[in-house]
Amino acid sequence: MNGFNKFGGTPPAVKNIIFINVIMLLATIVLSSQFKIDLNDILGAHFFQSEHFKLHQLVTYMFMHDTTNMFHIFFNMFALWMFGKVLESVWGTKRFLIYYFVTGVGAIAFNMLVQYFELSHLSGIIDAYAQNPNFVTFNSFINKHISEPSGALSSFINQFSADEKNPKYISDSILILHQYYFDVFNSPTIGASGAVFGILLAFGMLFPNTELMLIFPPIPIKAKWVVIGYGAIELYSGVTQSGSNIAHFAHLGGMVFGFFLIKYWKADRKTFY
Repeated sequence: MNGFNKFGGTPPAVKNIIFINVIMLLATIVLSSQFKIDLNDILGAHFFQSEHFKLHQLVTYMFMHDTTNMFHIFFNMFALWMFGKVLESVWGTKRFLIYYFVTGVGAIAFNMLVQYFELSHLSGIIDAYAQNPNFVTFNSFINKHISEPSGALSSFINQFSADEKNPKYISDSILILHQYYFDVFNSPTIGASGAVFGILLAFGMLFPNTELMLIFPPIPIKAKWVVIGYGAIELYSGVTQSGSNIAHFAHLGGMVFGFFLIKYWKADRKTFY
């Protein structure tokens, strides 16, 4: 098994991927605080029609994480270590790396496809609002797309509600929605979650009957049901939470590309345990 125990210590690919992710997180924190350089904006994956999009971002985005939420990188790396070390031991390092990067790139490609339709729909809504601006429609848009408006936006909503016919507020409301579209259009996607969900899918396909202990509720459940459950949750969340900061369709994309890659490989044994 490429020189390492089948289910023993952490194999090289998983170990180095975790190491790179941690190094990039620290570099992001240091460069932001000391030099005001935003690595997440540079290396995160921008929408392909954005002027900020670069081809290398399709790979580099999966090594970047939110520095304000350490749970983001912790859970990604923990899942990678927990399930990835088993898969690398079974497949070998080369095949594991191929799988990891295919699912990671596939995840962001799938997410961008969904983004294309979402942004087109969003643009249509904002253009329609500009033709008939009013507080009720504006407030409804904000409540749907921004869960907790604060600061200047919250203050503006209060002012607009108190004077709905004020032409300045009406004009400003249009600008706010256009700014929201601009921000969404140019917001980068970051994180290893797409590839990690691909890893989870692979584990569920290769070891469907292995029992995993959930944190909540603390009960054992077979890996195949965990995978199906996560897939269903991500699909539901992606459809119902279009304004979310979580790239649910990237997670689904990692699982979709992982499924077809495993089928393409036509492994000699479809079930290992």
